Amino acid sequence: MSPRRSYDQYCSAARALDAVGDRWTLLIVRELLAGPRRYTDLHADLPGVSTDVLASRLRDMEREGLTTRRRLPPPGAAYVYELTARGRGLLPVLEALGAWGAGDLGERRPTDAVRAHWFALPLLRALREAGAGEGLVEVRLEEGDFHLYADARAEGEDGPVYGEGPAPGEPDARLVLDAVTCAALGRGETGLREAVRDGRVQVTGDGTVAKALREG
Repeated sequence: MSPRRSYDQYCSAARALDAVGDRWTLLIVRELLAGPRRYTDLHADLPGVSTDVLASRLRDMEREGLTTRRRLPPPGAAYVYELTARGRGLLPVLEALGAWGAGDLGERRPTDAVRAHWFALPLLRALREAGAGEGLVEVRLEEGDFHLYADARAEGEDGPVYGEGPAPGEPDARLVLDAVTCAALGRGETGLREAVRDGRVQVTGDGTVAKALREG
């Protein structure tokens, strides 16, 4: 096991960076906010990370109390990684970091990888800012579908914040939009209610979230 690295500074920011300041760590947290993930799933959704670095980061995160590893019962019999309460507490950190960096997103570069669920956290924040209330929201992009939970789990409580693929049940709202609009929402150039009024976001469904967005 690699030795614990530290800035050796009596400062809360330095202590936090001791735990999550290594490259890839916060992006692993981003992936695990979807719930338990297998190593192979994490590797597939973190293009560019080597197997050695990913394994090392996961060991460090378990040592820091950010994640746990458990074995699924048969017939799965695979190990999955999941966030602890301390790890889930990094959600507002990731949201703030994403908002801070949104202005640098610009146009997608030819070398940029993209996954639909990477837009989940900016949309979660946009839903909160729109005052859309609580509920299960299904999102459809050209890059794929994902769903998110616009409720108390967005504050880091137990349970996934988002998930890949269609909603596991009838959602309170279905949103159809493109990555350009998602990026604009993340940068704060438009609000979700405004994007719905302008036709950049299509909303269907009869739940409270859908009604709230259409009433905007």
